[in-house]
Amino acid sequence: MPGTSASDSVVRVSNDADGLDDFYAQIAHAEPLVIAQLGQSLDGFIASRTGDAEFVTGEGDHRHLHILRSLVDAVVVGATTVIADDCRLTVRHVPLRGPRPTRVILDPRGRVPATAHLLTSDDAPTLWIVGRRAEVPRGLPSHVDVLRMEVDAALAPADVVAELSERGLRRILVEGGGRLVSAFVEAGLIDRLYVTTAPLLIGDGVPGLRFTGADALSDALRGPSRRLILGEDVCTELVLR
Repeated sequence: MPGTSASDSVVRVSNDADGLDDFYAQIAHAEPLVIAQLGQSLDGFIASRTGDAEFVTGEGDHRHLHILRSLVDAVVVGATTVIADDCRLTVRHVPLRGPRPTRVILDPRGRVPATAHLLTSDDAPTLWIVGRRAEVPRGLPSHVDVLRMEVDAALAPADVVAELSERGLRRILVEGGGRLVSAFVEAGLIDRLYVTTAPLLIGDGVPGLRFTGADALSDALRGPSRRLILGEDVCTELVLR
């Protein structure tokens, strides 16, 4: 297997758990750490125009995502992702490497329904971050903690990271959706970005990364990179800070 310490190195993994462990060794103990992950088509969409995202990337990328979850203290998603996917955000495809990561919902307007899996299932602690004026139901299960924060147009990524750090959640995975990951990238808060590209073209749909870019390519975001081959999918790790 090729080494993984050099910039732009390639790691090929099929079912080789040791290879995956080697790839993630660089982030296994880093603290504080903010990472982000997106899976998208070749033309840059994370879901179809109807919101269907079930088969954008394959099983190898799903396992990669669960490894990332197993390495962090908190998994952060936006309200739109919760409403669209009714996600679980737990570690299921790989062994846990520590306590179950806290599931963090960024929901400034309190849009997530009380019936959402994250709010009804106690398979992991859940932090529901809402705006000061948002209405939340009474009698939430004990695994759900509600945190109210000041909101302008949206919750400020830097304020979210600071609040999580105060709670001892210093290793953070920003998982989705595209607008949320883009906001954290634009705020300069992502240490390592993982983008898995699948060999399909969606044509139109829910975009992945979108942020205010540079006028000149010489000023574009760059950094050391590595690639992880996951079957037909290619995951690129970009070190941003």
